[in-house]
Amino acid sequence: MTFKDGSTTTGPSWGLRTLSDTLRSMAKPVEALDFLAHPAKHAASGICVLFGDESFLKRLVLAQLKEQVLSGDDADFSVTVFAGREVTLRDVNDALSTRALFGGGRHVVIVDEADEFVSHNRPALEDYVAKPKSGSLLILDVKLWPSTTRLYKALAESGLQIECKFPAPAKAMKWLAGWCLQQYRAKLEPTAAELLLETVEPDLGLLNQEVAKLASLAGVDGTITADMVRDVVGGWRARTAWDMLDAALAGNTRVAMVQLDRLLLSGEVPIALLGQISASLRKFAAAARIVAQGESTRRPINLRQALEQAGFKSFLLGKVEGQLRTLGRARASQLYRWLLETDLALKGSSSSPIRSRLALEELIVKLSAPAPSSSAARPALLANRR
Repeated sequence: MTFKDGSTTTGPSWGLRTLSDTLRSMAKPVEALDFLAHPAKHAASGICVLFGDESFLKRLVLAQLKEQVLSGDDADFSVTVFAGREVTLRDVNDALSTRALFGGGRHVVIVDEADEFVSHNRPALEDYVAKPKSGSLLILDVKLWPSTTRLYKALAESGLQIECKFPAPAKAMKWLAGWCLQQYRAKLEPTAAELLLETVEPDLGLLNQEVAKLASLAGVDGTITADMVRDVVGGWRARTAWDMLDAALAGNTRVAMVQLDRLLLSGEVPIALLGQISASLRKFAAAARIVAQGESTRRPINLRQALEQAGFKSFLLGKVEGQLRTLGRARASQLYRWLLETDLALKGSSSSPIRSRLALEELIVKLSAPAPSSSAARPALLANRR
């Protein structure tokens, strides 16, 4: 192919370059926390899409968008909200065409749970992106927002797409500390934030509730510590699960069985209980593997360093180092297999209540079996390499 300036290129390579240039020119979705941190950098007009499953983030973003677009004490009168499963395209068009009496004459139209609405009206929405109503902002709240659709690509050029999902751990910790200080006037220690993320399921709404509870205990200008998180967050079930694992790793089978019985009688689901303790056990297995790899390459590694590389937090290293030494190399090297066998059993042959209890009891017995007592039998993993 020959261009007017005399340059030439072959058809296929020109097509690839054009596609590549187009993709690069498309604006990527904005992460919700980035939008909230710097809303002025992301002006909303025409259509704005909030996608993802973090409802708490969506509420914060919606509040910020309304503040950005509307003004005055009567701004709420300039907002129309529709249920996505019930609203028709005509209703949305009528609302977008209606000039608000308040809010500076601008109008915000929100379609909640709009996945079905978008699927049924995709061509019309594509046309609207090209010619939006002046003075109106349409906000679509969806769970899924595939990047392969023409509507996504059209909005990447002229609209605003905000991804509302649970952020990466480091970003979540930073946000949580800032949110705690801003909303509740309490300082959240980094170790407390780490423990919160480990204890509470990844949901910013739930984390906010726990932070509010902790802040009320800490008091204005107080400090939330890791010990407070351990004592308050998650209730007795979370503490019992930790106690059960601690007892098993200490070789106290009877106490571990009593804790397991309490959890199951309270209605704890066996597969969920396995999930709670699996995270720590996998880290023990990873640490044992790191030590073994260091020995095989003649680059021995300190046990505490191996535990840290495996993902244990710094404030837990003293405790878990003793637990791994008690567990020993032989059993630590089998943890991955034991966890897999228990998981398969709970999802298959041992899914009934009685058999699932037996599967968990068998795992506890393996974890709490006495370690070899003679110094000659002690594996190299237990050696102190400081």
